[in-house]
Amino acid sequence: MNTSPELMYLVFSAGLTGLLWLPYILNRITETGLWPTLANPKSEGSPKAKWAHRLISAHDNAVENLVVFGVLVIALQLNQASNEITVMAAMVFFYARLAHVVMYTLGIPVLRTLAFFVGFVCEATLFVQFFS
Repeated sequence: MNTSPELMYLVFSAGLTGLLWLPYILNRITETGLWPTLANPKSEGSPKAKWAHRLISAHDNAVENLVVFGVLVIALQLNQASNEITVMAAMVFFYARLAHVVMYTLGIPVLRTLAFFVGFVCEATLFVQFFS
């Protein structure tokens, strides 16, 4: 099977998003214990560790953006509209989202916002390419 680069970056983005819960759940286990976490991982409210709270927010944001990115990539694939621009936009999107998660978790606001904006520009580029 010959997978397009855009679909590969969609899978990478989905994989990243799918793994983001692990560190903050491990943090929850250390803060509240294994059994309370297994019983209800959100029962105790927000995590005490600020980085874990920020990672939860970054994860929520990643899920929201994955929906938009995924629809655009699939639409481009169905329309057979792959080109150098869409490949570059998909690649940059993945790395921008990775940077966004890292910057958000570390609490670096300006770089976090810049990474988010770069990802948005990539989505906008894919949108425009669909109609080109």
